[in-house]
Amino acid sequence: MPLGLLWLGLTLLGALQTQAQDSTPNLIPAPLLSKVPLQPNFQDDQFQGKWYVVGLAGNAISKKEDSQLKMYTTNFELKEDGSYNVTSILLRNQLCDYFVRTFVQTSQPGQFGLGNIQAYPGLQRYAVRVAATNYNQFAMVFFKKVFQNREYFKITLYGRTKELPSELQENFTRFAKSLGLTDDNIVFPVPIDKCIDDQ
Repeated sequence: MPLGLLWLGLTLLGALQTQAQDSTPNLIPAPLLSKVPLQPNFQDDQFQGKWYVVGLAGNAISKKEDSQLKMYTTNFELKEDGSYNVTSILLRNQLCDYFVRTFVQTSQPGQFGLGNIQAYPGLQRYAVRVAATNYNQFAMVFFKKVFQNREYFKITLYGRTKELPSELQENFTRFAKSLGLTDDNIVFPVPIDKCIDDQ
């Protein structure tokens, strides 16, 4: 009899685990940071300033759900200690939304952690890595976070202007696919003027 109850309990536990897995999408595994390129001789002073988010790719991004995503900007302001004050400005519900955080320099130039990570409940790890940039036109930046024991990653294609040559967009797409993403995980936000051109 106790053996029968044990099997029943294990069966129910298995069913609950299956339900829990079904309710959260299967994420494409995040690559190791060591597998992501790092911009050689990173120049933190040249990287600072305003960037438009021209492309986004990630394991939690879906072309079906995010195809009408509006373009936003991210401004990197270099501080004396080599970290950045990072401000993203987004248009949400017809209002300008400001999202501010600090990226702290690690021992590898061009790679950062998140300052004051304790202020973000559920966030266990966060890494930012500048994969490639020419500073005055484009940058490809890799983000990886562990949130509530799930690993998320994304690549952002930044431009100093709202439009980049198609060759750079194609390079971005190839890079995203080299990390295991598919066309469905890649979007190019719709250019707008409101909020992102106000500063």
